[in-house]
Amino acid sequence: MNVYETLPLDKTLSENSYPGRGILIGLTPDGENAVVAYFIMGRSENSRNRIFVQDIDDVTIYPFDESKVEDPSLIIYSPVRALDNYLIVTNGDQTDTIYNALKEGGTFADALKTRCFEPDAPNYTPRISGMLTFEGDGFTYQMSILKSADPMGTACNRYTFDYAPVRGVAHFLHTYNGDGDPIPTFTGEPERLAIGGKIDEVADTIWQSLNEDNKVSLFVRFIELATGETETRLFNKNY
Repeated sequence: MNVYETLPLDKTLSENSYPGRGILIGLTPDGENAVVAYFIMGRSENSRNRIFVQDIDDVTIYPFDESKVEDPSLIIYSPVRALDNYLIVTNGDQTDTIYNALKEGGTFADALKTRCFEPDAPNYTPRISGMLTFEGDGFTYQMSILKSADPMGTACNRYTFDYAPVRGVAHFLHTYNGDGDPIPTFTGEPERLAIGGKIDEVADTIWQSLNEDNKVSLFVRFIELATGETETRLFNKNY
């Protein structure tokens, strides 16, 4: 594969029945909008019992039916938080770890050195994170994955990727390579995908391409670089 090749967004998602939780960050083909997306999927009733709720710039995950909650610790968290010129998106409460570190003058990478993969043996779900940093009329972005170094969860490996945005390109990082028992952890670098130029095109493509049985919720935001204005779309299978 050519290192500059981009994969089709719909095909990449539709061919994986269980990517788990996924983060996508990139730039529209016209160079006018930063793009960020986050989705969750679930196989168990506890995992599927969730909805996204927006509060101004932030997004929080809540149980759809509180009576069915078995373990709230890995269910209820804020995957999206904004702070000054930063936008943070993660698949767990490390959102708050990064947010608090930035407030104290720390960095994305240093904050994540204090965290590890999720304690859900035998899967040891990776913690995936992304952050957009806006400066002037441009931005850069970082992505990270924290995952188990072995099948027993005895150590944590941490990988951080720094990107300059390229028109029409997004990087896609997800927790799993596919379904299984235990579920196989994501491997390699974030995938390089081609994205469209309109928010509804991108949001609808992601939502329609995710496995119908396993998809739960989706967040997509466009940030206009010239003005800082935002557009957001939320999809919840439970409503």
